Order: sequence, then C-alpha cells, then structure tokens
Amino acid sequence: MLQLTMTGEYAMRAMLHIASLPPRTVVPIAEISRAWEVPETFLRKIVGKLARGGLLKTVRGNGGGVALARLSREITLLDVVQAAEGPLALNACLTSPGACHRTPWCPVHPVWCEAQEKLREVLSSRSLEDLAKDASPANRPGVQRAAV
Repeated sequence: MLQLTMTGEYAMRAMLHIASLPPRTVVPIAEISRAWEVPETFLRKIVGKLARGGLLKTVRGNGGGVALARLSREITLLDVVQAAEGPLALNACLTSPGACHRTPWCPVHPVWCEAQEKLREVLSSRSLEDLAKDASPANRPGVQRAAV
C-alpha cells in the first residue's frame, strides 16, 4: 500500500489546525495534540521538521507555541509533505538520476515519472488556506493565544 507515514499525516493535521486560526496566532503544541489526536511527544518532533523546513516558527516561554512562518496561502500541501517526509518519490528509481540501472530500458519508469508529476501537481495546487476554510473550529479547545 502506498501512503503517507504517520509523520506526514500528523504534520498535515497540525498545519491545518494552525492555518484555520487568525494569521500570526501562536498555538500551544498541546492544543494541536488534543484537537487532532496526535501524540504530543511525536508532534514535537514533527514541529521541529516543519520549522527546519521554513513552514513554522516556534515561540518559547509563557504563551509560547508554534505559528505559521508564511501565510497559509503560500504553503502548499506538497510543502508540508516534503518538510515532514522528505523529497517525494513514488519509487526508488525516481530518487536520483542513476538510482536504478534499469531506468533506460524499463517500460514502467515513464509511468512512475508521470504519476509522480501528477501527484506533485495536485499537491502543489492546494494551499493550506484552501483546506483550512473547511477545517471545523467546533472541536478546538478554547485556549488563550498570543500574536507574534
């Protein structure tokens, strides 16, 4: 089965949560963990990846947490997946030129290339802003938030 790992899934949940809030809102990681049923210790590791990927900024201290590093309309689903999971590759032969010695004559290689490109196109065409409009705030705990 081809699917995102839990890292990618949890990263998407966290980013959607933050994107559904007013811009520059700082959200405690514990709030995201509760609202989206993500183990907090695992989420903290994922937040580190998203911050290193330039998608989140972290705020320490009282009222600290995480906030989007860019506007939600500037962050695509592909950005989130790649920050959390690494470069998108549907098959090992697509990871780098020369990764597979069969590439020059393999009849399925062009199909993998096309499928990967279509997936990249779809994930690149949707921003967090697009999806956050549909994220229901009804299940979000009411916690104090600070602006950055």
